[in-house]
Amino acid sequence: MFQGSFVALITPFKNGKVDEDKLRELVEFHIKNGTMGIVPCGTTGESPTLSHEEHKRVIKIVIEQSRKRIPVIAGTGSNSTAEALDLTRDAKENGADACLVLCPYYNRPTQKGMYLHFKEIATKVHLPIIIYNIPSRTGVNLEPQTLANLNAEYPNIVGVKEASGIMDQVSMIIKLCSKDFCVLSGDDSMTLPIMSLGGKGVISVVANILPGEIADMVEKFLKGDIEGARLLHYRLFPLVKVLFIETNPIPVKTAMSLLKMDTGEMRLPLSPMSEENLAKLKKAMQDYGLL
Repeated sequence: MFQGSFVALITPFKNGKVDEDKLRELVEFHIKNGTMGIVPCGTTGESPTLSHEEHKRVIKIVIEQSRKRIPVIAGTGSNSTAEALDLTRDAKENGADACLVLCPYYNRPTQKGMYLHFKEIATKVHLPIIIYNIPSRTGVNLEPQTLANLNAEYPNIVGVKEASGIMDQVSMIIKLCSKDFCVLSGDDSMTLPIMSLGGKGVISVVANILPGEIADMVEKFLKGDIEGARLLHYRLFPLVKVLFIETNPIPVKTAMSLLKMDTGEMRLPLSPMSEENLAKLKKAMQDYGLL
């Protein structure tokens, strides 16, 4: 279930509120275009600016609209263990296939603190859990041995979205964890390198605008067409880099707006792209053939 291209779904807003109709449209867009799973309420979904009510509502809508046609991995992380537990329980009750649980941010817990955080959630909610390790956002790095201990002791901790950018760490995770443990890239530019080490796919920002291409690249690699996947990687690479030229999801929401997808509105403290970076984004999209 947890291999392939999963989209880190943006949250569409309209006049400051979640645009529920557009959210349903986006689910259909991804199902039609080959995305293998949907991840609402992650970083790309601007989860820090969603109220708990909105957060739960977005997940509920995505689950309802997907109608079990593709898996939904609900983002339920928080820097409060109690809040993460509440969000995870709610996602399970609404029918999520799994949850993506972020390492606690700002608190800067120790390895023991993170171990106990994930233990609490894994033992109280019997749902597959994918841990999200992104030190640049959280200020802490979940070390491979800690992850391996969690995987060995709690069978519902089934994978990691790895966004440390450290390839040696990816190698250690795959070496130490069980053979069916699923490592997903958390950075679009690292998808192919991580898969070459044994990763199973990506939770992708770029799939918000190119779902078919990202799915095709991952599927080619999984089927053994390494050269085909490599060609797609290098074709996508310049656009991928520009889509992270400012804080995610500013560039990808801007790109969606340029593509007339009516999803460009963001919540403060995220702000519109600078004119200089907007010009770079437009050029990269033109070079790719999107504009």
